[in-house]
Amino acid sequence: MAGQIPQRFIDDLLARVDVVEVVGERVKLKKTGRNHSGLCPFHQEKSPSFTVSADKQFYHCFGCGAHGNALRFLMEYDKLRFPEAVEQLAARLGLEVPREGADDPRAQARERKRKEGVNLLELAASFFRERLRMPEGQGARDYLERRGLSPEVVRDFGIGYAPDAWEGLKRHLGERGIGEAVQVEYGLLVHREDSGRTYDRFRDRVIFPIRDIRGRTIAFGGRVLGDAKPKYLNSPETPVFHKGRELYGLFEARQANPRLERLVIVEGYMDVVALAQFGIRNAVATLGTATTEDHLSRLFRMVDEVVFCFDGDRAGRQAATRALETVLPQMIDGRQARFLFLPEGEDPDTLVRREGAEAFEDRVTCASPLSEFLFEQAAEGRDLARLEERERYASRVLGAIGRLPEGVLKSLLLAELSRRTGVDQSDFESLMAAERPSGHEAEPPPEASPATQAPVWQGEEQGAGRAGSLGLMARVLQLLVHEPGLVERLPEDEDWCDDGAPDGRLCREVVRLLKAGRYRSAQVLLAHFHGTAEGERLAALARRELLIPAAARATELEGLVEHFRRHQRRRSPQEAFDALLARERAGERLSREERQRLMALLMELKG
Repeated sequence: MAGQIPQRFIDDLLARVDVVEVVGERVKLKKTGRNHSGLCPFHQEKSPSFTVSADKQFYHCFGCGAHGNALRFLMEYDKLRFPEAVEQLAARLGLEVPREGADDPRAQARERKRKEGVNLLELAASFFRERLRMPEGQGARDYLERRGLSPEVVRDFGIGYAPDAWEGLKRHLGERGIGEAVQVEYGLLVHREDSGRTYDRFRDRVIFPIRDIRGRTIAFGGRVLGDAKPKYLNSPETPVFHKGRELYGLFEARQANPRLERLVIVEGYMDVVALAQFGIRNAVATLGTATTEDHLSRLFRMVDEVVFCFDGDRAGRQAATRALETVLPQMIDGRQARFLFLPEGEDPDTLVRREGAEAFEDRVTCASPLSEFLFEQAAEGRDLARLEERERYASRVLGAIGRLPEGVLKSLLLAELSRRTGVDQSDFESLMAAERPSGHEAEPPPEASPATQAPVWQGEEQGAGRAGSLGLMARVLQLLVHEPGLVERLPEDEDWCDDGAPDGRLCREVVRLLKAGRYRSAQVLLAHFHGTAEGERLAALARRELLIPAAARATELEGLVEHFRRHQRRRSPQEAFDALLARERAGERLSREERQRLMALLMELKG
């Protein structure tokens, strides 16, 4: 197929590149015999289980099973597509990546022109950076200083200055043999049809280079220093820049966070840069357009959670509704979307300066999940006590649910809509099936589990996959993080809490803190564990959508505790002894009753 990379080139590339060097640039490795080892970059661990073999040109993690060659590592670690990973490896060796069918003169001309355009834009970026350091850039430097930006952040984002001249960049590039036509094509010059005159597009503006995922400059954004309009100006669409696909700050976010888990979408360059100044290096901005499906497809390839950040006014709410419509088809199981509304009159730039980074991060963590915002915006302005209004409300929510991919989230939202409206879920499913184009029959709904076998709201399987499915103990933690007051519904003793279960020890610690009465909000509880692995775990649970209605949460918690009690009653003496002994060896002080129980179990096992 034309355009494919020949297999022989890929084989040759892998034979010439050293996987130890590629991995070692991103992971701290230590020589251990013939291999190298280090902490796995694909899962949390304290002892190294990640091995890289120079002989086999292969990496493998004995903890999570991740493995592959240099190409696979770049695809997984840098979140690159296969062709991008090949190009990155080839660039290390100074090689051009061939394409089957590349002898087509038209294809060769297009590729040559694209590379010339990228080189031209890099020259322009260098010009803007130089002008910022020169005397003529003093006003821009003063502006950046007033905005509180450090030289390090200015450097990381490649910020520059376009001088207050009509032909400054034009002359600079012309002296290097670059014609006006190509400068116009790549958005650096404006061509006036009436006079035939060309002049610099960006004048007397702070310049923000827009980079692609590989860090190449593909466009610019400019913020005016004077009173000229518009206040912000972007490059036009060019052969290498399409605003519906690119996001400002994405390259920089990946550089600062090799293991990105969440990305926050804000409105402008200054929001991204201001947040970076406060250490929040996971923000990106759209470029003069609403968030598109292409934007979200790109983001969800890198992270499982996207947070939309909007002003709290009417315009912000309308923008959030449009974002909701766009994100719905992307919401396969395991992905999360949240909606953060800022206080009126604030933007991320002003808010992070006033409240600080930790408070802003707390706002992001506690942002409204998609499910909550969906029901809230559908109910806005409606009197749900009236049947007709409830019908419109249900129709709107049902239409949104219909845009979701098949999965657990879709089923849970249907169940929640049924609960809120009093309409059977099967009726909603029939309505949705009737709306589908012919030839696509709905799958039958899964049979409900008997209530005696599991808690009422068991929507996820026990275990841990990439989508982050929750075990039963984690569900207790999630309930307590979302609603700490539920601790009052727990029994006085903690015998039900199994320290040997995943999240068991953390659950016991959280319960004790909540019972002590000092941590009665999610934010304060998270702050107690800040900077620890336990804190990361609790923050992850706080970010997960909790679809259990408020009225059903206490019953859910009590059902989970009863499940653990039944399990412990079925536990063998050896299992009970091992669990108590493990707690004692870990340094925990057992109660007198627990020590007596330990001794009794020991005698029983020896008898």
